[in-house]
Amino acid sequence: MDGTTQLKRSLSAPKIVFLVVAAAAPLTAMVGTVPLAMGIGNGAGVPATFVFAGLTLLCFSVGYAAMSHHVVSTGGFYTYIGRGLGRPAAVGGGLVALIAYNAATIGLIGAFGYFTSLVAGEHGLHLPWEVWVGVAVLVVAFLGYREIDISARLLSVLMVCEIAILAILDVAILVHRGAHAAPAESFSAHTVFSPGLGVALMFAFMSFIGFESAALYGEETPNPRRAVPIATYTSVVLIAVYYAVTSWLAVGGIGPDRVTETANAQLGDLFFGLSDEYLNGAATTVMQVLMCTSLFAAVLSLHSATNRYTYVLGREGVLPRWVGRAHPTHGSPSRASLVQTVLTVVVCALFAVAGLDPYTNLATSMLGLGTLGIVVLQAAAAASVLGFFARRADRHWWRTGLAPLLGLAGLLYAAVLLVMKFPLVTGTDSAVVNALPWLMGLVALAGIGYGLWLRSARPARYAALAAEEPAAVEQATPTVEEEPAHARRAATADR
Repeated sequence: MDGTTQLKRSLSAPKIVFLVVAAAAPLTAMVGTVPLAMGIGNGAGVPATFVFAGLTLLCFSVGYAAMSHHVVSTGGFYTYIGRGLGRPAAVGGGLVALIAYNAATIGLIGAFGYFTSLVAGEHGLHLPWEVWVGVAVLVVAFLGYREIDISARLLSVLMVCEIAILAILDVAILVHRGAHAAPAESFSAHTVFSPGLGVALMFAFMSFIGFESAALYGEETPNPRRAVPIATYTSVVLIAVYYAVTSWLAVGGIGPDRVTETANAQLGDLFFGLSDEYLNGAATTVMQVLMCTSLFAAVLSLHSATNRYTYVLGREGVLPRWVGRAHPTHGSPSRASLVQTVLTVVVCALFAVAGLDPYTNLATSMLGLGTLGIVVLQAAAAASVLGFFARRADRHWWRTGLAPLLGLAGLLYAAVLLVMKFPLVTGTDSAVVNALPWLMGLVALAGIGYGLWLRSARPARYAALAAEEPAAVEQATPTVEEEPAHARRAATADR
């Protein structure tokens, strides 16, 4: 079965939103990162850091959406970088994306195994984390092999549930605390710019990871030039408002003067403690279960995003072409899904055999590496928007100029913070783990070098890299000897 290079167009804008927001794992972000941001960051000023991160990413989204009107591809960052910064940079970016999204997916599935084992154990079901990881891998593998519409429907249910439980907690805090539930101190300059602001901003940007993946589904929606911008804007606004409001009410529920102390004492139990106080034990149990499903939803969403990168890099000849074939019936990147599943199993098995912890070793190291890679790719995409529109007559001072420039500045700041604070992100002093940021740089350079080699040695294949439309790839199969002269001219004329 050879398959096809065409993905099935079955996604609407709302379904893309569910896929994208699920990747950010809103409930997990609140439970896992907000206490850290409060405890070692700027305390009661955390809600303002979410607003800043949201505005920065909204500026990024303005340029990202503007470019999506001109570029329709399942290549995401890979294609955008190619159109704005050149094909060699695109290859480097594509390989970085491959590692970053794979790492984030594997890290999340490790966290899923760890927390699900804990929650199930509290209710009498004692199974090792490896069993839960195995179950998740099987379900994700099945859904990744099938058409994306099935995953989108499941993610819509899971996402609504996880947002609803914290919304119920928000309402309960408002009812009990009244005006004190939303303290003005959270947005005062003295609180926001207190020591630890940089750490809080780092965790805030980490909590948005995944929102940018809307462009990956451009080939799978009937009207991509409308659906992708709508999904991108909706996702970043929804996530930013949700994070800012929920963290603000958490500050009010605890008390601004006690936030740092309480967060440091309770850490991952902070929101469960708030649920016990303002709701009841049953609601807390539901929240714990939904945190596990939130992690699963994020795994499934990022698995889907990873597959699209593997698929398009195979389709365009950066990776072996057989992974760039879609399933003839389901219209899914089934082969890419199988490759990603095998990689996940191998990495998780290596950590398990070595007796390493699924959370403090597997999840933190892989999520740290994935987060850094994705933030760097976001910054590169913002620069690509500037490059793409620099010589075009339809450029606009805000949409394709100042907005992506502001987004670029904020994302570069976030990337620097992540590199400087990487041991804090991973929670380890291991020299090997904390050297992982260098891996991204080496991969990017190797990709650029490979792109330059393709330009001279495989000009037809090079000319089809980062194609704006999937149909362009169909013309990229000639060997060097069979390449037409116009392909060689086009390739050598490329930057």
